[in-house]
Amino acid sequence: MSWYLPIGRDWWFAVDTRIFFFFNQYLATSKPFLYLVAFTNLRPFDVVAFLAMLLIYAWQYRQMDRAGRRWMLAMGAAMLLGAVFDKVFMESLDKVLGFERASATKYLTAAGYELNRVSVLSGWPAKDWASSSFPGDHGMFLLIFVCFAARYLGRRAALLSLAVFVVFSLPRIMSGAHWFTDVAVGSVSAVSIIMGWYLLTPASDRIIAWLQRHGDRILHRLVP
Repeated sequence: MSWYLPIGRDWWFAVDTRIFFFFNQYLATSKPFLYLVAFTNLRPFDVVAFLAMLLIYAWQYRQMDRAGRRWMLAMGAAMLLGAVFDKVFMESLDKVLGFERASATKYLTAAGYELNRVSVLSGWPAKDWASSSFPGDHGMFLLIFVCFAARYLGRRAALLSLAVFVVFSLPRIMSGAHWFTDVAVGSVSAVSIIMGWYLLTPASDRIIAWLQRHGDRILHRLVP
């Protein structure tokens, strides 16, 4: 709320710009950092984040017996459903409150600042520009996985998932494709609201049970 209201917007903007310029200065002075940021902002690198989550899921899946594996599949389906709920919620809220804003690079370039662009300096098609960057969808979906891991998969899986969230959210912030608050405020707020309702009530348990009950025939085929 403090980010949305005018009284708190200046404070958050100061945080955003300080973080952006901290990383942006090193794009011109450090070649290793430049190419690290460029590489981690290539579109195919997003697949690595998905694979990291899949490995955590598969690690838990392999420890289960046959019934547990069918439950894991139902839980995974419920997680995807939760992601849809979250996306629809944010799109509906955006239509009412108008959260849309340009990424750090686009906004500050329009304001007259001379910036270091990852895609220009590296020559790679790295993502460092967006017309609408709030909330951070990338961080939002990673955080949903963190919430499900914390609720259902135990402490170790939750901590590993949290590490994946931090590591794979940072590149967009470092390149300027997202502001810090796109993730810290946008993604976290959206996920906290929906996942709080979804995971801290019987809703997710009932959906998983329903999927197990009505999808039992399909689950038996997937996990004989």
